[in-house]
Amino acid sequence: MEIGFDAKRAFHNATGLGNYARDVLRILVQHGPEHRYWAYTPAGGRQALSLDGDRLRIRTPAGILARALPAVWRQRWIVRDLHRDGIRLFHGLSHELPLGIERSGVAAVVTIHDLIFERFPELYSAVDRRIYAWKCRSAAERADLVIAVSDQTRQDLVDRYGLPPGKIRVVYQGCHPSMQAPLAPGALAEVARRLALPPRFVLSVGTVERRKNLLLAVRALADLPGVPLVVVGRETPYAREVRALVRERGMEERVRFLSGLPMPEIAALYRLATVLVYPSRFEGFGIPILEALFSGTPVVTTRGGCFAEAGGPGSAYVDPDDPEELRAVLGALWDDEARRARMREAGRAWAERFRDEAIARELLAAYAAVAAKG
Repeated sequence: MEIGFDAKRAFHNATGLGNYARDVLRILVQHGPEHRYWAYTPAGGRQALSLDGDRLRIRTPAGILARALPAVWRQRWIVRDLHRDGIRLFHGLSHELPLGIERSGVAAVVTIHDLIFERFPELYSAVDRRIYAWKCRSAAERADLVIAVSDQTRQDLVDRYGLPPGKIRVVYQGCHPSMQAPLAPGALAEVARRLALPPRFVLSVGTVERRKNLLLAVRALADLPGVPLVVVGRETPYAREVRALVRERGMEERVRFLSGLPMPEIAALYRLATVLVYPSRFEGFGIPILEALFSGTPVVTTRGGCFAEAGGPGSAYVDPDDPEELRAVLGALWDDEARRARMREAGRAWAERFRDEAIARELLAAYAAVAAKG
């Protein structure tokens, strides 16, 4: 079967939705040899998408008008190219489907990652909220099948958009292959030396934005003298509040902010860390949790939402508004190697369900179900 993908973000987004798109294409090319895959993008980008073999073809706009108006091509005219290329099924990897695909005879699948803009509207401008809501609801209603990356997102789609549960299929995300692969001898020591890391530290990974709630971790660690925190992620204006609290509590010597690191270095950081703290209030899934489990790093995250889906029974969960509870959990883990070892073992076992092979099986089963209906 010829399967097409909206691959714009695979070429243009360095994290988040871009990682998801690249992972889906990589996993399917490696584990779905019975099909051929087409990546549709308005233009090439800064993110490499080099996969071995001839089962992935990259398609950009053809014709002067389509090249001059790539956004229109992606939203409307792409359907003509799908027919030309013999595409039987098209998968929008990030909340969107081209207009008219529902009348084209091409089966349509869309991945919805989250409805955070509906749950936390105060974090978005009014214009952005309207655009996101229209695109997401429209794609979900016009799709033959909606893939949700967690049961939390599936339930949100039912509760907020009224989608029938039978139209939604949960297919979990995986994570970057560098998190699952062995590191070269000496790699950990080299990263620790180059970044001047402390021998032990608590790690936080993710954009430093209000929803991810890094202030909770800083408040908790303020009363744990001698426990360093390494923060990896792009900073938003919220980071100023975090840095101000760090200064106020005299923690400048034990809180490090890093950004722009390549994935192999981030993979090394996970393995060097004593524990990952992920205090986010809400996510569609929570990839850093999974990355930590694959890396053998114990996880402390928050209760509710999708976090238990990602972290499993071996992770620790706290109230996102209670720094004292987080302080108690981190303090106990810091001093208890036996408990950390049990969490590492449980985490690795839980992570097996997110291996590439398992995700490929679920995606291909979803595609087969949709194609059979057509």
